[in-house]
Amino acid sequence: MKIICSQKKLSTAVNIVQKAVSTKTTLPILKGILLEAKNDKLKLVGNDLDIGIEHEIDTKIIREGSIVISSRIFGDIVRKLPDSDVEIDVDDNNNVYIKCGHSDFKLVGQSALEFPELPYVEEENTCIIDQDLLRNMIRQTIFATSQDETRPILTGALIEILNNNISMVAIDGYRLALRRAFIDTDIQNKAVIPSKTLNEINRILGSESDGNVYISFTDKHILFKIDETRIISRLLEGEFINYEQIIPREYKSKVRVNTKELLNSIERASLLAKEGKNNLIKFSIRDDFMNISSNVEIGSVNEEVAIELEGEDIDIGFNSKYLLEALKVMDSEEINLEFTTSVSPCIMKPADNENYIYLVLPVRLSK
Repeated sequence: MKIICSQKKLSTAVNIVQKAVSTKTTLPILKGILLEAKNDKLKLVGNDLDIGIEHEIDTKIIREGSIVISSRIFGDIVRKLPDSDVEIDVDDNNNVYIKCGHSDFKLVGQSALEFPELPYVEEENTCIIDQDLLRNMIRQTIFATSQDETRPILTGALIEILNNNISMVAIDGYRLALRRAFIDTDIQNKAVIPSKTLNEINRILGSESDGNVYISFTDKHILFKIDETRIISRLLEGEFINYEQIIPREYKSKVRVNTKELLNSIERASLLAKEGKNNLIKFSIRDDFMNISSNVEIGSVNEEVAIELEGEDIDIGFNSKYLLEALKVMDSEEINLEFTTSVSPCIMKPADNENYIYLVLPVRLSK
C-alpha cells in the first residue's frame, strides 16, 4: 500500500475513528486503526467490538492495500506533522513508512487480515434526522442514563420512532428525561443504544452541525451515517421500562418560573447542599415565591425566587444535582414544575412547548 493525502484530512479522520479504539482490550489488534486504500479513498476504522467507527477521505493511491497501525502512536505522529501532504508506504513485512516535509517515521504495523470486520447493517430500514436536532436530543437525555451495570438496559437510551415522531428516553431509577420531535419518515422502530455510543456521536456532531444523519436499524445493531463517517454500534438487549406509565398526568400544584433564575439559585444553594448527605435542597412553595434552602452541619442557605403558583402550597426536597443537570439543558426562558405530593415525582417542562419532559423523584424530608 502506498498513498499520499492531506495532513489535515488525515488528522481529522484519525481523531474521529480513535473514539472507537479500545485501550483496555485483551486483543492487541483492537488497539490499532485499520487503514484501507482503494478506489481513490483511504478508509480508517476503529473497532472495540461494541462500537465501530469508519471514516473515508479522498487520497491519491499509488498502490492499493491495507494495514493496522497503533492508534496512539499513529495519532500522535499525524497530529504533530506539518500542514502538508503525507506519504504512507507499507512494505511486504508490514513496516509502515510515513513521510511529511522533513519528517520520516518508520512504524511496525500488523496485518489487516486479523482486524475484525464491522457488522453489516443494511441501509433499508432508515430514517433521516437533522444533525442539530439529534445533538439536542442526546444532550437533553444522556445525563439521565444509569451508571449501574447491574441493570444494563438502563445504561443506554431508548430511541423510538412511531407515527412520524422520534423519542429519546433515559431513565436511571431516580429521574427520567424524554425528548420528542417530529420527523418525516415511514419507518417504525425502537432500540436501546449504549450511552457511550451516543456520547461519541455527540462529539462527532460537534457544536456547529448542519446536514442530516441517516439512522439504520437491525435487530442487534444500529448505524449512524454522518457525512463521511459511519458509526455502527451494538444495541442493548432486554425490555426497556414502560416510561409512559411512570409520567403523572395530573398535578395539584403548578409553578411557572424563570429558568435562569431557578438555575442560579439552586447552584448557590447546592454549594452548601453538597457538603451534607445526598445534596439535599428544600423547596417551600407559597403564593408568589419559592424559598430554596439547605441546612448542613457547616451552615445554611436561603434563596428566594419569584414564581407564579397555580394550586396548593407544598414543601418538597430534592437532590440538587438532579435538578441542575436538567435545568442546564432546558432551552426555554421559563419552565413549569408540576407537583402532586411531597413524596411524588416532580415534572419539569419548558413553558413554551411539549417536546421535553423531565421527571425527578423527591428526597423525603425529615419532620
